[in-house]
Amino acid sequence: MKQQSVRRIRIISTGIFLFAMVLVSRLYFLQIVSGDELAGRADRQYVQSSYDYFNRGSVFLTSKTGEKVSAATLKTGFIVALNPKLIEDPEMLYNTLLPLISIENREAFLEKAEKSDDTYEQIAQKIPKEIADEISALKIPGVSIYKQRWRYYPGNTLAAHTLGFIAYKEDELAGRYGLERYYEDTLNRNNDSVFVNFFAEIFSNVESGVSDEKKLEGDIVTSIEPTVEAFLEEELRKINEKWSSQYSGGIIINPMNGEIYAMAINPTFDPNSIGSAKNSDIFKNHLVESVYEMGSIIKPLTIAAGLDAGAITAKSTYFDAGFLTLNNKTISNYDGRGRGLVSMQEVLNQSLNTGAAFAVSAMGKGTFAKYMFDFGVAEETGIDLPNETHGLVENLKSPRDIEYATASYGQGMALTPIETVRAMAALGNGGMLVNPHIVTKIDYSIGGGKKIVPNPSKQVLTKETSEEITRMLVHVVDNALLNGQAKIPNYSVAAKTGTAQVANPEGGGYYTDVFLHSFFGYFPAYNPQFLVFLYTFDPKEVKYASETLTVSFLDITKFLINYYEIPPDR
Repeated sequence: MKQQSVRRIRIISTGIFLFAMVLVSRLYFLQIVSGDELAGRADRQYVQSSYDYFNRGSVFLTSKTGEKVSAATLKTGFIVALNPKLIEDPEMLYNTLLPLISIENREAFLEKAEKSDDTYEQIAQKIPKEIADEISALKIPGVSIYKQRWRYYPGNTLAAHTLGFIAYKEDELAGRYGLERYYEDTLNRNNDSVFVNFFAEIFSNVESGVSDEKKLEGDIVTSIEPTVEAFLEEELRKINEKWSSQYSGGIIINPMNGEIYAMAINPTFDPNSIGSAKNSDIFKNHLVESVYEMGSIIKPLTIAAGLDAGAITAKSTYFDAGFLTLNNKTISNYDGRGRGLVSMQEVLNQSLNTGAAFAVSAMGKGTFAKYMFDFGVAEETGIDLPNETHGLVENLKSPRDIEYATASYGQGMALTPIETVRAMAALGNGGMLVNPHIVTKIDYSIGGGKKIVPNPSKQVLTKETSEEITRMLVHVVDNALLNGQAKIPNYSVAAKTGTAQVANPEGGGYYTDVFLHSFFGYFPAYNPQFLVFLYTFDPKEVKYASETLTVSFLDITKFLINYYEIPPDR
């Protein structure tokens, strides 16, 4: 009997303890986690019981000193609404309110104010507190002020393509582009589900209790550095303006760990006023959603593959006739001229198509294809942005030699910019295929947080190959790029330009007057902290990427060196 009594007491005590835990935790959720939302609902419940007081997690950029900088947040203002049943003189009311708020037009106002069978007509939104207080002080019958909150992007156009925005689709307000869409489950606020997930974590050892970590609500912190982002965006604006390109894009990434410091496209948009965009095409993030034949920036990947396979060295030579015929098709150098006996270093210095094709023949097309697939050209990178696509590389499965020859210098296969960046990073970081990512941490609403750790990098080149191709690309900058004028004293920079024809999707073949210019480089070359990728689509009245992108690349490089106070490495 005594044992049974003790057991009952223990069971009852445990039940009381668990019940108390639930009550205390629920109180925590009501007061701390849901406090703002419930306060907002209290402010409005006597006006419109159906109104859903808007709430959403924040997005932060990260300064170089580690401080969080608001990129997407909530802004509070007021709605001005009418109860036409209580309005005696609509004309006088219009004249009273006109100096205080922006009213679309007099006729529309009077039409709303005279709807005698209605009790609620909204006439203004996002009114600042000062104006709302002035209107309230007038105590006009039939005029009411209500609190509201909305999504606000303090940087306006800053990082717009990365952040995305929220918008209605039918009756659903949610993230539609960028991080807003990719992390919708994290940023969206549904406090009951958070409460359930919280207790699933506490009282259940079953992993499915919180099977998708994105379902826990919170704020997201990105690796985007606001000053670096702004500098990149300005450079892209200048490129687009100077060369009248359709659009230009760029990425600045840490090639050692895949953290992205900046990514942008110009023209851009302001997520605070998406309605002013001429068409929805401007919202597309070409850096992850579009593929391009990248041209000669692919040559370093080809040469690196040949070096790694032991088929060539930097001093290996071949006879350059200026052209090469394979499978009854002829390819040639960009200028059609032959150079005679040249080395692999000169292939990069002078960007010789025939030299890249020679490297493929030396290692074998099967080996070349394997290295290219190892570089990730046929797969998504897994970057945390929506709608990512992957490269189109069917020519790397062809039985014909010509397909591999053209792929060796970046024609015939199409990659996304982010795929390209990931592959290029392996050239300078010791041969590792890193995983590009933007979000570094999630701060959960219930407290605590989680650091985002990308998947482990994969070794695709030996360290020795990485060092050798880097040395060759440094030689390109020091001696060939702008005839050596691009060299930066005391700093080693590895880089390569690319100019590619653009395929004609309608008539087949290539346009004769449309080109893609690209440029990538990393520095300090032998222990790189930054890799910069730039491209511009359809620049006018200019032939080569060395003309359109070199100056911008050098300006960005010098800015980063000064901004991060990078010490000289030579």
